[in-house]
Amino acid sequence: MPTNVIMPQMGESVVEGTVTKWLKKVGERVERDEPLFEISTDKVDAEIPSPAAGQLAKILVKENETVAVNTVVAVIDGEGSAVAAGPAVEERPAPPPAPAEGAELEIRESAVGVQPAPGPESPVTSHEGGVRAGTSEAGEVRSSPLVRRIAREHNVDLTQVKGTGLGGRVSKKDILSYLEERQGLGAVEAAPAPPAASPSSAAAPAAPQMAFTGPTQVVPMTPMRRQIAEHMLASKRTSAHVYTVVEVEMTQVAKMREHYKEEFERRNSVKLTYTPFFVRAAVEAIKDVPIINSSLEGTNIIFKRDVNIGIAVALENGLIVPVIKRADEKNFLGLTRAVQDLADRARLKRLSVDDVQGGTFTITNPGSFGGLFGLPIINQPQVAILGVGAIEKRPVVRDDAIAIRMMVYLSLSYDHRVVDGAVAEQFLGKIKKLLENWDEAVL
Repeated sequence: MPTNVIMPQMGESVVEGTVTKWLKKVGERVERDEPLFEISTDKVDAEIPSPAAGQLAKILVKENETVAVNTVVAVIDGEGSAVAAGPAVEERPAPPPAPAEGAELEIRESAVGVQPAPGPESPVTSHEGGVRAGTSEAGEVRSSPLVRRIAREHNVDLTQVKGTGLGGRVSKKDILSYLEERQGLGAVEAAPAPPAASPSSAAAPAAPQMAFTGPTQVVPMTPMRRQIAEHMLASKRTSAHVYTVVEVEMTQVAKMREHYKEEFERRNSVKLTYTPFFVRAAVEAIKDVPIINSSLEGTNIIFKRDVNIGIAVALENGLIVPVIKRADEKNFLGLTRAVQDLADRARLKRLSVDDVQGGTFTITNPGSFGGLFGLPIINQPQVAILGVGAIEKRPVVRDDAIAIRMMVYLSLSYDHRVVDGAVAEQFLGKIKKLLENWDEAVL
């Protein structure tokens, strides 16, 4: 029975993807979950596994062609019978059918960054100004985009690397082992991790530069930018947005962070930033005010058992909200690791589709760029979003005297269809109390 292979939706705000490489040819046998083709989107680069076992009967989308999500890109003959002779690539049917029921999506290791110029031993095939293949023999070497990127960066001929994967596929482990042996050094990192983001010191993405050729310059919105625009407008049309702001003293948290940050990083190999403090406080407050962790469907309020915290991460051309799944089950160290891991992989475009779905509450951080506070738009279908302002020293009144304290403004945007003002204030008040009287050990 034929099975349609579709272009998956790699995140809620992704509307299209580019097929960068087919890993199988028409007529070849493919196993279920075996990597079938590679795609690139504004958010994620990934290998897409086959949804069924059989022969690849048709390829409907050429390499380097961009199509909408849910477009049928290939057909697999599940019976494994001989494939009739015909062109390797056929025209796509329209409209595209929905994905086959039960189809699974697995994201393999992949990464995209600023691509270095290829070395003299590495002729490449271009893809929208980027680099696809790692060596002159890259078309014959089975490997992931991440492996080929490492090969480019270290000028490695992949034909010289022994692959231990299925069918001789070169894995990340294979190429790192090869580099370690060749250089006689310790393990080589695939890509340097960017500094961990924190509410007061996150690295800002570079502002876009414009080379004017006249009085104005017209630049089409990227797919990500278009989706952000549509998502935000839809949210404003859907939810009755109301806002509230509280001022929180961060002196206790700041002292604890300053006291333990070096030992914390030495023990755990992860920086102690402010972000996990806010995540932990929000999680605990949700336990007391569970309606914040809900959504609205028609006239029904859907309360969510799992607390899945989305963390907005600024990218060069927009933003993305990876999700810490079941944050209520993690200890402080677990939250810290999750925050840094998601932020790092977001900026390296190494998030999986599961990483950006299923959020029940979102935290965004205008303070990382100096903003005192913001009034963010609710991330649908959630009912509230927390905005964290800049953490800074300010004069405040304490015991009828002026004192200098570490302060932050927290804003809550909430859907008044579901959340009343008193409930919103109760939620923010709980966060304020937890942060001002922090007593949870971080080590």
